[in-house]
Amino acid sequence: MSAHPVRVKPLWLAGGVVFVLACSLLALMIGPTGISPWGVLVESFDRLTPGSIDSGLSRTERSIVWNLRLPRVALGLCVGAALATSGATFQGVFRNPLADPYLLGVAAGGGLGATLGFVYGWGDGLGLFDGVQVAAFIGCLVSVALTWTMGALSDRTRSTTSLILAGVAVASFFTAVQTYFQQRDTEDIRQIYNWFLGGLTTSGWDDTLQIVPVLTVCLVVLMLAGRPLDVLSVGDEEAQMLGFKVGQVRVVLVVFGALLTASAVAVSGLIAFVGLIVPHAVRLVFGSSFKVVLPLSMLFGAGFLALCDLAARTVLSPAEVPIGVITAFFGAPFFVFILRTAAHR
Repeated sequence: MSAHPVRVKPLWLAGGVVFVLACSLLALMIGPTGISPWGVLVESFDRLTPGSIDSGLSRTERSIVWNLRLPRVALGLCVGAALATSGATFQGVFRNPLADPYLLGVAAGGGLGATLGFVYGWGDGLGLFDGVQVAAFIGCLVSVALTWTMGALSDRTRSTTSLILAGVAVASFFTAVQTYFQQRDTEDIRQIYNWFLGGLTTSGWDDTLQIVPVLTVCLVVLMLAGRPLDVLSVGDEEAQMLGFKVGQVRVVLVVFGALLTASAVAVSGLIAFVGLIVPHAVRLVFGSSFKVVLPLSMLFGAGFLALCDLAARTVLSPAEVPIGVITAFFGAPFFVFILRTAAHR
């Protein structure tokens, strides 16, 4: 532990905020519908200032910007921040730079919940408290609860190894059940497949409003977890010597990290690699202290996913590429880079 506590520098935070604003504005200005980027910029300035400026946009174009693009950008910012922050948290809890938000079976649990939602017609995955989204959220939480229970039964100390192995077992079981329902109701496979590839398809503010309460609470808690994660990074025994109740701290961090992941999965499906590459990139550039990694991962994760969604809806316009394909395009090479870096240490 350093004698001089590491703090996130105001300039770094300012850079992260500027990155988020720039990505948001870019995502608002560019889209499959041919709207003047300059007009969008002027319209945004007009909305954010007390004056009145004519942007030259028609009523339809203004509606597209504020009722379609802006809610989608806001949802992308929320999901990106959630995945990157939970990824950074799990990397700290498990002391593994390759950990991601889906480590404890969250992906399999959410996938099973969404599959049941589509098969039994609980909704279409859109709207406030849609049945598919609720089922996916519950599935995520059930999978984490089972993982935690199995880890506790096999190891009273709930070591990171026992939790990871329990997560693998739970994920395998949930995936098997999900496959059974997919094969039994093949007419729903396309919807389920699209959900698994991830997406930010939204027709308004419902999805964003759904994730914001959980997102806000979890982010506030985890932003205060920098010091506990730094202490956990030196090892359980050392952390106990410093007066930390390791088991209780790990429970709190896993619970809030899982809630954060579950809220994102419920509204966007499974979007891979965001929770892996963003925290790791932040750590490479700004240092390894979680007092720095957590807030910057939140900001850069938000901006990164907004850019990925922009690419998803414009690369093959008017068709749309699943956002999970875009994040995998960046994430897979970065994953190889992480492995090579680790191998040469």
